[in-house]
Amino acid sequence: MIGQLFRFGAVGFAALLVHWCLATFLIWRGMQPLLGNFLGFIVAFGVSYLGHRHLTFATSEARHSKALPRFVIVAVTGFCVNQAMFYLLLRYTSIHYAVSLLLVLGAVAAMTFVLSKAWAFR
Repeated sequence: MIGQLFRFGAVGFAALLVHWCLATFLIWRGMQPLLGNFLGFIVAFGVSYLGHRHLTFATSEARHSKALPRFVIVAVTGFCVNQAMFYLLLRYTSIHYAVSLLLVLGAVAAMTFVLSKAWAFR
């Protein structure tokens, strides 16, 4: 379990970094924050799925044809929570968008691990 948590953290950090860097760059260049967040999510999804499939949950016996659709559901659920939280922080606080997005991405990570382990890659 400790090794799996470490691998999850490493993969999650890589996906978070891709998501955050792309989204904040696009927003900095003038894109609407929620659209930039969505595009960052789309790109980071590939990093996340492939990393979790081949590193975090490599010992899982779940077939790709079963794990991928489940992981899509987990990721989309996480993104919906992410987008709602990001919107609320942007709308009701004065926290900079880059910091807000970082807080949101970190908060959603725990939910993603639990759902991935308990369901997507089971």
